[in-house]
Amino acid sequence: MKFFYLKIFAYIAFLWVFNSCNSSSSQKEGFQPLTIATAANMQFAMEALTKAFTEETGILCELTISSSGKLTAQIKEGAPYDVFVSANMKYPNELYKQGMTVEKPKVYARGKLVLWSMKEGLLPTLELLDDSSISHIALANPKTAPYGMAAEEVLKGEGLYDRLESKLVFGESIAQTNQFIITQSAEVGFTSMSVVLSPQMKDKGKWIELAPSLYSPIEQGIVVLKKDTEIENAEIFYDFIFSPKAKKILEEFGYLVNEID
Repeated sequence: MKFFYLKIFAYIAFLWVFNSCNSSSSQKEGFQPLTIATAANMQFAMEALTKAFTEETGILCELTISSSGKLTAQIKEGAPYDVFVSANMKYPNELYKQGMTVEKPKVYARGKLVLWSMKEGLLPTLELLDDSSISHIALANPKTAPYGMAAEEVLKGEGLYDRLESKLVFGESIAQTNQFIITQSAEVGFTSMSVVLSPQMKDKGKWIELAPSLYSPIEQGIVVLKKDTEIENAEIFYDFIFSPKAKKILEEFGYLVNEID
């Protein structure tokens, strides 16, 4: 598998994103902001979720955005996150088995995979990927990013992977993959529906939803991490993610939540 790293500025801009929720006078005295490790596909949705959470509770949040695999590695190395919001269940389950979480992880949403292009006049399709007009196809690193795993599964399932391998451009996360697509370093790429439906990206470029039957369900998991300090606010946030208000926000970003308890 070849890894091409295009547009290094995109890596710097998107691999690490630190974002704080809006300040509130009702912030609980003595509590530090929640540190939430968030899978890159959830970047825009999580910004909306934490804004609503802070407005409701007064609890501030700080986000670290990266691939689920990289965040898991950081947590294992002692990164002081309070909550881990993953793009699948594999990584939070690993942490649970190692005794690093308060409880078993739980599915909060199911994600959808799309094919997206910012190139004018191009309507992306799987059939088009084999065309000579397509030189680069972006997807997240399948080794660390669940949406990259899903994209790889689609290509292999459709018998396209071997023919297209030389065109594949791998981002460290969905965030970097998005930058490859936005800057047209890649003519087309695989990303999360939550990205193309976000206020920041809505109506930009063309995209199609890929049939869910082409890839394994992307069951996204959340877990509260064990810490020596107070975890009350982390548990409040965990409960909020399963609230009607949070589910409505997730649905607006294209996630499936209707079958989630």
